[in-house]
Amino acid sequence: MSILLRQVKIADPASPFHNKVKDILIKDQQIISITDHFEGKTDFVFEKAGTLVSPGWVDPFVHFCDPGMENRETLATGAAAAQKGGFTTVFNIPNTQPITDNKSQVNYTKQQSNHLPIHIYPIGALSKKIEGKDLAEMIDMYNNGAVAFSDGLYPVQSTLLFLKALQYVKAFDGVVIQMPIDKSLGSIGLMNEGVLSTQLGLPGIPSIAEELIISRDIELLRYTQSKLHITGVSTAKGIAMIADAKKEGLQVTCSVTPYHLFFTEEDLKEYNTLLKVFPPLRTKKDQEAIKKAIVDGTVDCISSHHLPQDWDGKTIEFENAKAGIACIETCFSAILEKLPTLTEERIASLFSNNARQIFNLPTASLIEGANAELTLFNVNETTNMSKSDSSSKSANSPFWDLTLKGKIIGTVVKNTLHINS
Repeated sequence: MSILLRQVKIADPASPFHNKVKDILIKDQQIISITDHFEGKTDFVFEKAGTLVSPGWVDPFVHFCDPGMENRETLATGAAAAQKGGFTTVFNIPNTQPITDNKSQVNYTKQQSNHLPIHIYPIGALSKKIEGKDLAEMIDMYNNGAVAFSDGLYPVQSTLLFLKALQYVKAFDGVVIQMPIDKSLGSIGLMNEGVLSTQLGLPGIPSIAEELIISRDIELLRYTQSKLHITGVSTAKGIAMIADAKKEGLQVTCSVTPYHLFFTEEDLKEYNTLLKVFPPLRTKKDQEAIKKAIVDGTVDCISSHHLPQDWDGKTIEFENAKAGIACIETCFSAILEKLPTLTEERIASLFSNNARQIFNLPTASLIEGANAELTLFNVNETTNMSKSDSSSKSANSPFWDLTLKGKIIGTVVKNTLHINS
């Protein structure tokens, strides 16, 4: 099959055609030519004014709930939602039933992904059954396709175990992912600790619960000289510590979520359960620090932290509601709404190139002869999604019915052009 993308603007700092408007010819999953004007015959021609094309986007932390919780999401519905959000590759966290802590479970995700419109890479559990006691079979999982290692929604509390994990992955140049929460300080908290949590009568999760884990893990990284990716960073001090570690030359990277950039603790005054997340929404000061870190390059990736929940998991008292937001479809527009001047270079880096480099994924640069894995988007159009527009099985999103800047036009992946309606 041959596809022609006519007069699209290339957003890829790694391409010699960056910032240029070109015709891109794709055949059999390969970019055949990038020219000013292509005149030959093709099976399909796409042309839409204002369309930008970048290397296919990567989301390094999603929960597709499959196997075991298919009532909330499946690999198929999650893949469809991810494609609608512009992602061609996602990393599925290991918090499934059974836990993805062995090669059989890794193979399950990989085999299912073969029949889906995007690439789904499993994240292998760092500890057996995600209990935080003993290391899981990481080498077996790596050899069978695990892209990184993490206990996902249950960050490792044991300093010794986390040290061992960092040392272990060095044997195959692997990456450990950690969501930073000290459970001993944040286990009963429901929102950011501060004046507002006191006023609302909700137990708080202090910023230090996040910052202690970041500090500890950076110290362990310094000792082991391994690779660490910290995801869901939500505090100004946490961002600053990561920036300092980078300046030191440590192999630490980080990602932030769209909802920490979009909402703050102030949005919880009405006890909106859709905004119950971990790490919790923080202060305006924290949010401004995250914005600055995205622009200046401290933040490496954007991750949706797509976490579907059942209707009855959110339609309940705030203290009993489950945490998480299903937001992979609106991730890009939520980011662009709050950072409308984000450059095309940063968009390509944040959503694709950095993650591909960090996690040793195949490159997807817009050069002739390269694999055609692309995301098509427009920074000037708007997005307004409702539940009826969504491909996800779950509706726990505070972004429905909001008009947001930017729009995903479609993707090219696995030799197929997907154009969003």
